[in-house]
Amino acid sequence: MTARPLTLIDGKPADPDTLSGLAFAGFAHFTAMQVRGGGIRGLDLHLGRLGSASEKLFGTSLPSEEVQEQLRNALALSQSDLSLTVTVFDSNGEFTNDGRAPSLHTLIRTGPASTGPTGPLALAVYEHERFMPDIKHVGEGAKTMLMRRARVAGFDDAVFTDRRGVLTEASIWNLAFFDRDAVVWPDAEILTGTAMSTVQRQLTLMGVPQETRILTPATAHELDAAVVMNSWTPGIAVCRIAGEPMPVRPDLVGLLHDAYAAEPLIHP
Repeated sequence: MTARPLTLIDGKPADPDTLSGLAFAGFAHFTAMQVRGGGIRGLDLHLGRLGSASEKLFGTSLPSEEVQEQLRNALALSQSDLSLTVTVFDSNGEFTNDGRAPSLHTLIRTGPASTGPTGPLALAVYEHERFMPDIKHVGEGAKTMLMRRARVAGFDDAVFTDRRGVLTEASIWNLAFFDRDAVVWPDAEILTGTAMSTVQRQLTLMGVPQETRILTPATAHELDAAVVMNSWTPGIAVCRIAGEPMPVRPDLVGLLHDAYAAEPLIHP
């Protein structure tokens, strides 16, 4: 096992010639996960995301069993706790339109384990709608630009509204809110994250009420608390959206962490 980051293509060490062709490739999608003790929470959700996104982008997909085998190869060469991303790309490349059948491959990268920032976070609001919001695709420079613009403006990160002024998601995060005893999810065009889906199904098993609502920055401030979540963490408190403070409720954030922890770790 190695503590060094790994880069594998189709489950095997990547060679520089192949990687050079991917350096600026933007026709691809990925899923990101945290591995703990060699196991992955929500593995079925990650595999399902890769399959459905490939069908939408490429019209075909890799067998889940093949991706799992490549994950096993990566984890066998790695420490038991790490960050890992699986990217699926078409080796025909971008800006090609010659009718060739898709040739799908995986790029697996590992790095140090992460739990994200400690928070609470202040979020600046920007109008921004992602193209194909239901796919975790690469090449989203606008999100990075808005994150950095938020930092310059004195915030920690960015949160987005659509053209109607409805809250959707944050830069690399899903949003969740609390209203009394219910967890409230934004009713909008978003990327449904694997952490979000994991938490949702565990909250259902726990009997915790959940609902979706159309929310704006103004109506969000009427709720009890807000968090962001992604593959790093099932919940980081939000203390401010735009210029208005949000209540910070560690007990409610803890509920999301408990729900996520209830999801079993699955070894590929």
